[in-house]
Amino acid sequence: MGRKRPWILLAQLGLIASCVFMAFVKDPLNNLNHLMVAGFMVSCLASIFDVAIDGMAVDIIPIDQQARANGLMWGSIIIAMSAALAAGTWQINNYDFSTAMLTLALVVGSIMLVPILFRERQGEKILPWTAGTALPETKQLQLSNWRSIFKSLYSVFSLRNSLLLATLLFISQGAFNYMSTLLPIFTIKELGWTNTDYAHYYSTAKLIGGISGMLIGGILIDKFGKKKMINIYFFSLIIFTIVLAFSKAYWSDKSFIYAFMIAYNVLYTFASIGIFAIAMQCCWKKVSASQFTLYMTLANLGRMAFIALIGPIKANFSWQLTIFAFVIIMGLAWLLLQFLNIDKQVESVATLEKMDVENEGKLVNQGV
Repeated sequence: MGRKRPWILLAQLGLIASCVFMAFVKDPLNNLNHLMVAGFMVSCLASIFDVAIDGMAVDIIPIDQQARANGLMWGSIIIAMSAALAAGTWQINNYDFSTAMLTLALVVGSIMLVPILFRERQGEKILPWTAGTALPETKQLQLSNWRSIFKSLYSVFSLRNSLLLATLLFISQGAFNYMSTLLPIFTIKELGWTNTDYAHYYSTAKLIGGISGMLIGGILIDKFGKKKMINIYFFSLIIFTIVLAFSKAYWSDKSFIYAFMIAYNVLYTFASIGIFAIAMQCCWKKVSASQFTLYMTLANLGRMAFIALIGPIKANFSWQLTIFAFVIIMGLAWLLLQFLNIDKQVESVATLEKMDVENEGKLVNQGV
């Protein structure tokens, strides 16, 4: 059935069950333990789903199409998040939490039709009881023991550019989550917006960013190069944030803040498309899911680490300097990007593949 597709199907089945379970948690705010268990299940299964999807993308999408594919994937994610924020807020306000969660379960169920109806590779089984067989190329890529997985993962991840990329993901995604978390606090607590105002403006801005990413984000990277375009996106984010931080006189103008939200979300989406395309290109297909997941795990750790800075920074500095902290973090990410050599990483991965094939040939000759 494919290397990743069965995991996608299992994760989606679990997500449907978890959302239904969460929907029937009575009075969620007064039953936080039950809500926590359901939320933990959703998070774990969503992580498995993400890992399988990303690993499949690395395995089957040609390198010259990965940037455009990332544009479509990332744009779709942003659009879905925007739609979920708007629709979820509306359902909870007009109906209840259970209705919102049951709707989510229905949406996940409808999405599940895609992996059910389409094969990962031609000739594989659609379902366990249907005709099909594993292809030789997938058998060659499949590792059968934990020792081989960890050994291969260590070999590719210990490369200089792998470590640089991991650090870049940690810092850049941490910076993005810092700003994304700061914006609702800033607009609601400092500027006096309502949560409905924020949801409306920010979801619309994310939607614009997502659509832009789908239409031109990947195309621009394909045409002008990943590293060049990410440099432009990082630099633009720094400039726009400096303008926001030191234009306090315009903070009362919602259109000014809304314009920043749009610019930020477009550039954030474009930059993420480029960084994740680089991460895919730098993966060794033999351990693509594990390697890409490790990149994403470090990115998520960065997202958690940097939002922890918001409280201490705001407690000791003004809103202007709290916003400007994003500029400092992005500046560090931009500096790291200058040392990343994508071509060298690709060459190193090709060398690992060649050595791996040679070692397997020696084992076969020795009758092992």
